[in-house]
Amino acid sequence: MSSREAEIILIRGADVLTMAAGEEIRPSRADVLIESGRITGLGADLAVPAGAEIVEAAGRLVMPGLVNAHLHSSEMFLRGRYERLPLEMWLCWSYPFFGLEPPDLELLRLRSLLVAMESLRSGVTMISDDFFDPPAHHLARLGTVFSAYDEAGIRANVSSGLMNRPYLDTLAYGREVFPARVQAQLDFPLTGADEYTTFCEAVFRTLHNSGDGRLRYMLAPSGPQRCTVELMQACRDLARQWQVPYHTHVLETRTQAVTADKLFGGSIVRYMHEHGLLNPNVLMAHAVWITDEDIALMADAGVSVSWNILANLKLGSGLAPVRRLLNAGINVALGTDGASSNDTLRLFDVLRAAALVSSATAKGPMAGLSSGEVLHAATLGGAQAAMLAETTGSLEVGKQADLIILDLSHGTAFTPLSDVVNQLVYCENGSSVESVMVDGCFVIRDGSFTRLDEAGILSEMRARMPAFLRQHQTTEAMNSFLIPLFQEVIARCDRVPVAAERYLPS
Repeated sequence: MSSREAEIILIRGADVLTMAAGEEIRPSRADVLIESGRITGLGADLAVPAGAEIVEAAGRLVMPGLVNAHLHSSEMFLRGRYERLPLEMWLCWSYPFFGLEPPDLELLRLRSLLVAMESLRSGVTMISDDFFDPPAHHLARLGTVFSAYDEAGIRANVSSGLMNRPYLDTLAYGREVFPARVQAQLDFPLTGADEYTTFCEAVFRTLHNSGDGRLRYMLAPSGPQRCTVELMQACRDLARQWQVPYHTHVLETRTQAVTADKLFGGSIVRYMHEHGLLNPNVLMAHAVWITDEDIALMADAGVSVSWNILANLKLGSGLAPVRRLLNAGINVALGTDGASSNDTLRLFDVLRAAALVSSATAKGPMAGLSSGEVLHAATLGGAQAAMLAETTGSLEVGKQADLIILDLSHGTAFTPLSDVVNQLVYCENGSSVESVMVDGCFVIRDGSFTRLDEAGILSEMRARMPAFLRQHQTTEAMNSFLIPLFQEVIARCDRVPVAAERYLPS
């Protein structure tokens, strides 16, 4: 679907923050010329081409759209439902083992539209959706997600995530703590590497590069402890063949660090290295419980990391060593994670938290991330992690026009106007976003969606949510007996020393 209202658009007289590599991270007064979706001119007082639509942007800030490097659309209907749970216990209800009834295709469409709408409204033009849809993989269901994102006009990498090892074999002390009858219940039939590869090849033939090239498929084996080597290597090979990310969760929690010691005799990162699973296609979500040796291997391989600070804080997972990652030359992006582990998809919230929390270190605030570093992670760093740095993430001639326009006079975020870059990170929450353009098309203009009936979609969703949540409450009850078992696993892991300590100061 394409809805360019004019082939040539000139955004005139704006303060433009390009975020281009090697340029100072400061806005300057400029015009932006867009032709057939691509930026063809950038500078002061550009000539107006014949037939151009002129967008007057005095008093506005034009900058690249933000890139959300890691989210799970599967959680979108569970926002605000849980608190004070570590990951392993939280998973029992947000990704239940028993009684799960996947949403029908219309609910799946509505859920995906809600992801796109919240993202776009808060200035995000590109998302990496680690879509997880157990118990099986269906082209029609994945195609519904692609279709919804096309309908909204957003840019997205979308996976069909998978784990294919018995769950209790992916968890330290799982076989010791869980009774035999429960173990038998949790040992579900699993998808093999050949079956998954066949499915992925079908996706690449039918859905990949749809939506005028905005929508791509990515490989997403859930985590090295959760997948067989054969599956991970098959995904690695497909990622290389199609030049898409290999998106995986790495060392999110302390329990996972203990699990790595028990399963692999040491680091998951070294395990990946030994099996040829580290390369520039790899996007690691979290990377909290990593060591200096891990960082060296990651830097040598050229991997990217999605720092999901708010989800890590809410689930008590710990703090990734982001300053050391950056000092090693590792590309860092920012992600919200899902709307059940974070509760919003507003990436501006993540920017502020990233800057603030990075300053709360043993070495003091001067070791924290600067506003420029945070903005880079949210734009060009995210684009690099998505393997789209040549397409999006900065405003440069030749790139696609993925940009946002902020009204600097809206509300109080920029009043008084002291330092735009600092205020973007510390003051803005997305409410100043006035217009959003993806691939040269306005998907939000002057505060209104151009492709979507926002009120109608929300009304339909609200009508269906009571029944959905009643069913989910029943599912929660069916899985509640697992909570104390996982609590015991975590308690045992907490008594085991690990190579990295990542807890917040008490």
